[in-house]
Amino acid sequence: MQLNLKNPIIFFDLEATGLNIVTDRIIEIGMIKIKPDNTEEVKEKRINPEMHIPEESSKIHGIYDNDVKDEPTFKQVAKSIAQFIEGCDITGFNSNHFDIPMLAEEFLRAGVDIDMKKHKFIDVQSIFHKMEKRTLTAAVKFYCHKTLEGAHGAMADTRATYDVLKAQLDLYKDIDYEDNDGKITKPVKNDMAALSEFSSFNDGVDFANRIVFNDKGEEVFNFGKNKGIPVEKVLKEQPGYYGWIMKSEFPLYTKKVLTAIKLKMR
Repeated sequence: MQLNLKNPIIFFDLEATGLNIVTDRIIEIGMIKIKPDNTEEVKEKRINPEMHIPEESSKIHGIYDNDVKDEPTFKQVAKSIAQFIEGCDITGFNSNHFDIPMLAEEFLRAGVDIDMKKHKFIDVQSIFHKMEKRTLTAAVKFYCHKTLEGAHGAMADTRATYDVLKAQLDLYKDIDYEDNDGKITKPVKNDMAALSEFSSFNDGVDFANRIVFNDKGEEVFNFGKNKGIPVEKVLKEQPGYYGWIMKSEFPLYTKKVLTAIKLKMR
């Protein structure tokens, strides 16, 4: 099934030094841009993370320090990546929880302040887990009836994600889904806005879900002693809390969102 696209859509995957979006760094990115006429444009790049790649990470993706020592830093390629994804919907496998937050952090560290929230995000893993609950390798076998070759390589995983989404659209186009409230819909349809909603971040204001919307639409903290309390109330009553977060090891995007909330209070 070909994708029904209003905007170009980027399928992408990252390999990194680790899983901590604050302290780890991207070492490889693979992207496939599918245009509304279903033609493709591919971009693949290894990146010097300017830090040691831990052995346990290298054993997973096969990338070692020597493989990236002569590659450009993310700061050197950030603008070209931002231009490549401009105006596109963005898709990945577990991308809502790792790849997109990591990419947003890297853009901010590089001084490329693009509005990531203006994109529609489709997480193929989220659709998969809601409908079948498995991993990418299993997804390829289940949906595409083949073995994923080169797993944990950015481009191999990117291509696999593209194949899986097309197969999901074929398989689930008339299948009911019952949510936690008992509402039954047919959410897996060839429409990027619908897929984005079905595989969404839920109520997250920032990518790391440190700040979320409550059922009243208020921005509230989602961690620590102030969990569930509106951000504006905390900032008014505990003025030092903002400074503590800004000085602590929180994601840059979380700090950006918190600062925006603080500024609109003036």
